[in-house]
Amino acid sequence: MSAAAGMAPPERMAFAPRAPDQTALPSRAPAAAATTAHVCVGVATRGRPNEVTKLVERLRQQTLRPDVIVIACVNRRDVGALVEGDDLKILIGPAGLARQRNRILAALPDDCEFVVFFDDDFWPRRDWLATVVAAFHRQPALGCITGNVVADGILGPGLSYADAAQAVDHDSAPTPDWQIDGYSPYGCNMAFRRSAVEGLQFDERLVLYGWLEDYDFGARVAQGHNRLIKFGAAIGAHLGVKGGRVSGRRLGYSQIVNPFYMRRKGTMSTRAAVRQVLRNVCANAAKSLSPEPYVDRRGRLIGNFIAFGDLLRGRCTPERAGRL
Repeated sequence: MSAAAGMAPPERMAFAPRAPDQTALPSRAPAAAATTAHVCVGVATRGRPNEVTKLVERLRQQTLRPDVIVIACVNRRDVGALVEGDDLKILIGPAGLARQRNRILAALPDDCEFVVFFDDDFWPRRDWLATVVAAFHRQPALGCITGNVVADGILGPGLSYADAAQAVDHDSAPTPDWQIDGYSPYGCNMAFRRSAVEGLQFDERLVLYGWLEDYDFGARVAQGHNRLIKFGAAIGAHLGVKGGRVSGRRLGYSQIVNPFYMRRKGTMSTRAAVRQVLRNVCANAAKSLSPEPYVDRRGRLIGNFIAFGDLLRGRCTPERAGRL
């Protein structure tokens, strides 16, 4: 899941199989090893036809082109002029990030070996898919790879496509060759080995924007004894487009209830849940006095307080965010 505008992405590395560190990767496999892979890219989108069209164009320029791109949208307007073809499938159905990603999982072709989820406003370097697939081939125990987001517009007013291209395509520095173990997936760019997610679904009780749905899904992948890493060589930028997001009140509610719900179901530790909640409440309270123009801080803070009220009454129902 992408973080909401003006909010740092949720803390990661919360279920490491061993102490997280940075380690050099084995020498790269020959490029030909990746060309035999069957890769599916899934994109959940709503209200961003321009962004999803640009992403599809970018995916068709990858050095390893995906076998199929599956777009889960809410209505036909969400995809603009895109039409289905041999490499593009469009699914229309109810809104909700978890629901839309589950439609993608259900539509994967039988021969799919790796499934990648990108946000519609993500800009991967042209070798992102080839780089990630090569890492999966080199390390059979890997179940999930999160890429290296070198520029993230979610932390501010957002990035332009020129900004993203500058960060991703015109970096003259050597490609970083490190990985961090035990790193939970960041939903704007995450890849899974198909066998590691067989039978799993995103939790649809985490409604709307699905705050922490990627963390929850990654925890269940890790429970299957699969390794999860952040991979320095899989470079991309996240534009952090502000349109198409949920209200501040609804998001603020999810910021509090979702971590405690996940703690109850065993996909987040008590310590991690408390840290998430404190981090969000402190940020919303401090910045509500002089909020960023692109963030509804006061709405989020109101949602925080509504959620605390529910928790004090013994209610832990993340789906209530959809009714606020």
